[in-house]
Amino acid sequence: MHPEIVLPCLDEAEALPYVLKRMPDDWPVIVVDNGSTDDTAAVARGHGARVVVEPRRGYGAAVHAGLEAAGGELVAFLDGDGSLDADVLPGMAETVASGRADIAVGRRVPDTVGVWPWHARAANAVIAGMLRTRGVPVHDIAPIRVARRQALLDLRIEDRAFGYPLELLLRAGRAGWRFDEIPVTYSRRAGGRSKVSGSVKGTVRAGRDMIRLLR
Repeated sequence: MHPEIVLPCLDEAEALPYVLKRMPDDWPVIVVDNGSTDDTAAVARGHGARVVVEPRRGYGAAVHAGLEAAGGELVAFLDGDGSLDADVLPGMAETVASGRADIAVGRRVPDTVGVWPWHARAANAVIAGMLRTRGVPVHDIAPIRVARRQALLDLRIEDRAFGYPLELLLRAGRAGWRFDEIPVTYSRRAGGRSKVSGSVKGTVRAGRDMIRLLR
């Protein structure tokens, strides 16, 4: 059975047709509708995805709802905006399935100038640097990742906002997980504007959620 892909989505109806066509063949996809006001759920179902509704707003709330809904041994996570190259997922999954790593994570590599706004890139670099001082060998905050479902549940991640991926990395590091970080092409999103990197305000809000976990 192929790993399941979880796509946390908030108002991604415009991007989803493009995103879902780029998923690995025959991999089941769970779209977590995180309180969208557009046709995200309908578009997802129309393209063959399973929809899970998580009305409580927050990236972590959406990701955790997808994790709980998944039934496979391996679960993959990436944003539902089309900015990340899903072609890397089979290789990431094989690394975890083979036992060479406990979690495979992506390190974003922008494909054009301006894709990754300076404020978001700077914040990411600072936080990743702080992670490395804590023994977590990453250069990005895992915007795309693959791991075993039960192992993720066993980490008991509590954050339900933008701090979720950072808490995941911190807890995985403390648990002695082996990391495999690979480059992943980072492109312009397929539609709309990013809730985080699309504005300084969004970046500051996400940074606030993360920094408190590093204190």
